[in-house]
Amino acid sequence: MDKKQNPELSQAELPPTQEEQVPVNPRSRKRQRDSDDDAELRAKRAQTAQPTLEPARLTRQNLARFNKMSTKKTSDPSDDSGSTKTLSTTASGFDVRARKNGILDPIGSRPPKNLEEIRERLAAPRETASPPESVYEDYAYTVQRAANEATIVGETLPLPKTYPREPYTRVLSQAFTAFPKNMGFNDGLSAPQPDFIEGLEMEEFLPFPVDEYVQGAVLYKDDRRSVTLPHLAGEWKASDGSMREATRQSGYDGAALVYARNQALAFKGESDPPGHASITTFTTNGTQVHFYAHYATPTKNGALEYHQFPVKSTNLVNSYIEHKEGRRGLRNAQDHAKRQSQALRDQLKEHYEQPRSSGLRPIAEGAPTLPILGTELLGTYGDEDDHEVVEPQPVYQPTPPTSFKPKHSKSHHPHPTTNSSKAPSSTHSSTHSRRGKRRASSSQSSHGSLGHVNKHRSYWKKDASGRYYHKHSDGTLSWLDDNEDDGRD
Repeated sequence: MDKKQNPELSQAELPPTQEEQVPVNPRSRKRQRDSDDDAELRAKRAQTAQPTLEPARLTRQNLARFNKMSTKKTSDPSDDSGSTKTLSTTASGFDVRARKNGILDPIGSRPPKNLEEIRERLAAPRETASPPESVYEDYAYTVQRAANEATIVGETLPLPKTYPREPYTRVLSQAFTAFPKNMGFNDGLSAPQPDFIEGLEMEEFLPFPVDEYVQGAVLYKDDRRSVTLPHLAGEWKASDGSMREATRQSGYDGAALVYARNQALAFKGESDPPGHASITTFTTNGTQVHFYAHYATPTKNGALEYHQFPVKSTNLVNSYIEHKEGRRGLRNAQDHAKRQSQALRDQLKEHYEQPRSSGLRPIAEGAPTLPILGTELLGTYGDEDDHEVVEPQPVYQPTPPTSFKPKHSKSHHPHPTTNSSKAPSSTHSSTHSRRGKRRASSSQSSHGSLGHVNKHRSYWKKDASGRYYHKHSDGTLSWLDDNEDDGRD
């Protein structure tokens, strides 16, 4: 067949140019001429769309690029661009970054000073009875056949105890959304996310606003029931999972809990004894359970190193005796962590409320502190020379004390300069609210000032009515129990 008589063959052999891609079928030429404008418009649209469609071609390179984009994103720890991407505990590079942040592994950690105390506490007998041996046999049979980590978690959850109907909350596999970033130990890392965490609820710390005063105390953002200042965390792995990875995650969890506890103690102006471990973590794959003690020590350059020292390891399936040891250790660690959390809560609340219960604290901002009648202010706050002679400030009370006497109409004269240093300051006073100085009050009755009168008998004289007065060199009198604007009678 002649190529010219075969439109399809002729079209296939044309060079791949835009003009030659137009069909050569004679029947369609008229239609093509009538729609030249439409063809030009379509060509322009094709040229415009071509750059955006090109990256979507299904090639091996683009497919590999797509797979890379769909995986969990991590960032270069050395990136200072302010990107929100962080390095997760499962990402490559986490171990090195954690070490640069001061988180030590068990091999590089030093034993805590209270190591033996921790070991004894984990092994201490409990008041409740152990489960029967049949429970252990069922556990060993099931856990060794678990197909994945979720099954391991489900089978091992009965080992730790629960605290029903108590504001002591357990949370599984939840990231610390409220934890501050870049605190040294977590620079460039994602938020800790232990498989197991439990602690007091934030409301248990009221009226102390723990979220405002202690960094890292509250774990979850915008949650009034958030776990707060916990002392125990745990990590699970499947039976064929990497326990080394669980250990790394446990070290990160423990560092976060140590940081928060140290911040809480710093708020009170205190700290744990050097080398003393108060935080515990555990790792388990259902077959074995490992316990670690965590604490921080300063380095020569002022930074902190977070230790993770192995305390004890127990096999949960080897024998009934070892199973009970592992179960006992978990529950003893839980009870101790709960007691520590409660003690720290009480200390924080007491420290926060202590200034509020002081009698020296003003009732309202700017309001003067009223004197307590029947007390010797000078005897409490020092000698006469320690107090200034100042112009009295008005003291407002709803009802004046019964010991107040009506003022007398007398002429007023300024104190001579020579007498101002001799006159005891108990005749008049003011409360200096800004400096916090307490001076003797003019509202003090004559009975409340008897001690001061006895001390200065040569200055004050008693008249026939029993009132004390002083006669100045200019002939004027000052009365002990009167309250005049210029301090004179």
